[in-house]
Amino acid sequence: MMPQNFSFFRLLAFLLTTTILIFACQQPDIERASDSDYGRIGGISGNELNDVQELHKSNGSEPQTLDPHRAEGVPAANILRDLFEPLVMESPTGELVPGAASNWEVSDDGLVYTFFLRPDSLWSNGDQVTAQDFVFGMRRALDPKTLSSYASILYPILNAEKINLGEMESDALGVKALNDLTLEIRLVAPTSYFLGLLNHNMAYALHPESVKQFSEKFSRAGNLISNGAYVLKDWVIQSHIVLERNQFFRENSQTIIDKVTYYAIEDSNAVFKRYRAGELDFTQSIPARQLDWIEKNIPSEYFQSPYLGSYYFGFNTSKPPFKGRPGLRRALSMVIDRKIITDKLTRAGEQPAYGWIPPVKGYEQQKSNWASWTMEQRISKARNLYHEAGYSDQKPLTVEIIYNTSQDHKRLAIAIAAMWNETLGVQARLLNQEWKVFLQTRQSKINTQVFRAGWIGDFNDPYTFAQLLHSQNAQNDFGWYSQEYDSLLDGAAKEIDLLKRAQLLQEAERLLLNEAPLMPIYFYVSKHLIKPWVSGFEKNLMDHTYTKDLAILKH
Repeated sequence: MMPQNFSFFRLLAFLLTTTILIFACQQPDIERASDSDYGRIGGISGNELNDVQELHKSNGSEPQTLDPHRAEGVPAANILRDLFEPLVMESPTGELVPGAASNWEVSDDGLVYTFFLRPDSLWSNGDQVTAQDFVFGMRRALDPKTLSSYASILYPILNAEKINLGEMESDALGVKALNDLTLEIRLVAPTSYFLGLLNHNMAYALHPESVKQFSEKFSRAGNLISNGAYVLKDWVIQSHIVLERNQFFRENSQTIIDKVTYYAIEDSNAVFKRYRAGELDFTQSIPARQLDWIEKNIPSEYFQSPYLGSYYFGFNTSKPPFKGRPGLRRALSMVIDRKIITDKLTRAGEQPAYGWIPPVKGYEQQKSNWASWTMEQRISKARNLYHEAGYSDQKPLTVEIIYNTSQDHKRLAIAIAAMWNETLGVQARLLNQEWKVFLQTRQSKINTQVFRAGWIGDFNDPYTFAQLLHSQNAQNDFGWYSQEYDSLLDGAAKEIDLLKRAQLLQEAERLLLNEAPLMPIYFYVSKHLIKPWVSGFEKNLMDHTYTKDLAILKH
C-alpha cells in the first residue's frame, strides 16, 4: 500500500533516478555500441539472400490460444496473420488488397458483397479453399457455444447479432456459398469499413473436417490446417512458437523466409538483452528506459511510427466503489498529468490522450471538457467531486490496480497511483498478473476495480474503438451500460451519410468521456528494433507485418 503522504514529485524523482541508475548499470558494452559493425549486409549487391532463411521475433505475452475465434490480443494476432489468409488482406504498407478472394463486387445499395475466390487457394493439407469454408468459419465465430469475445465485430452481417445472442440458428447468417468459388455476404446496412473488417481473424475461413475431427484441439501443432503462408510446426508453452512455410500456399514460390520463431517474452528488458546478444532479429517492443541509448547508438535499427491504439486504465463500473459514480471516475482521470507520463516515462513520441479515439481519417477527435484546464483547475474540481462521492483525508478511497506483467506497465501503474495519492489521498495497491490470468480476471468482473489495458484498432475506423463500450460487446470489461450510447452506436452502424455517421460517433464519444468508465492515458506509437539484414519491413498505422513479405539478407 502506498503511504498517503508519498509526494508524487518525490515518486517521479525516484522513478527517474532509478531509471538512470539501472540504465547506467545495464549499459551495453561500449565496444559494441555506436552502430554495431555487422560487416557487409546483402553481399556485394546489397540484395543477396542469406543461405539460412529464419526469422526470430519477440512477441510479448504467451497467446492464450491460436483458435482464430477465441484468440485475443496482439501476440496471437501477429501469429494468426502468418497462418491464415482472409478474403481481403493488407499490403506491407497497410493498404487493403485481395487475399483469398481475387476480386469482389458490391451492390449499388451497399448491402451485398460478392467475393470470387482464387482457384489456386489451398489448405496446408492440399485441399481446395472453398466459399463454404468461409461460411463454416463465420457461422462458428458467431455460434454462442464458441464463446468468442470478438463476435460483435461481425454484427454488420445480416442476422449475425441475433445468431450470436441465441435468437436465431446459424444457417440464417447472411453468408452464402453460391458455388465452390463464389461467396455472397449480405449486410444489415451499408458499412463503410466492411472490407477492412474482413481482414480480422473473426472472418477467417476454417478447415471444417479438421475442426470436426479435433474439436477443441484443432488449433494445436500437428492438428491445425491453415491457408496462409505458414503452418504451425511447434509450440512450447511459455517459450516459443515455430512456423514453417506452407508448401501449398498459392504464393509459396514468392515467399522467402522458411521458418519464423515467435518468442513469448513479456519483459522488454529481457527482449532488449536478447536482441543485443543476437538471439532476436525483430522485437515487438523496446524498454522505455533504453530509448536514449538506442537512438544514440543504433538509430538505424530503431523503427517508430504512429499506431492506431489507445493506452488506458479501466474502471469496473458493475460494483463499488465505481458503480453509479461517474463523478468519482472523472475525478481520478482529471488529476492524471498525461504530459509528464509521455515526456518522462514513455518518452517515445506517444501523444497524451484526453479522448478515447486516436487520430483517424475523417473523424474529429473529441476531448474531455476539462482537457484545456490548468492542472490546478483540474485538481480543484477533482477534489470537489471526490468529496461529493463521500471520500476525504479521513476516509480515503482504497483501490486495487491490476496490470499484466511488464516493467513498463508497472512504472505507469506506480505513477498513476502516486498522482491519485498526491492530489486526492487515494490509497492504491498494485497487483500484476500473467497475461492469460489477467484477461480472465478482467472479464469476470468479480475481483477487479481498476485495470490497465490497451486497445488497438481492428480496422482503420473510429467504430472499432467506440464499439468496445457497447453493452453487447463481450470485451466490455468495464461492466458499463448506457442505453443512449448503444443507440448512438447502433445508429452510426446503419447511417449511410458519412458526415452524419461521424457526428453520431462524436456524440457517443462525448457521452463516454463524461461518464468516464475508462481513463485514456496516451495514444500509442509502434516501436521495434530490427536487424539490418531483415529486408522488406514497412511502417504502417496498423503495425501489421507479414513474414511472407520479409527476407533475410546475407550477413
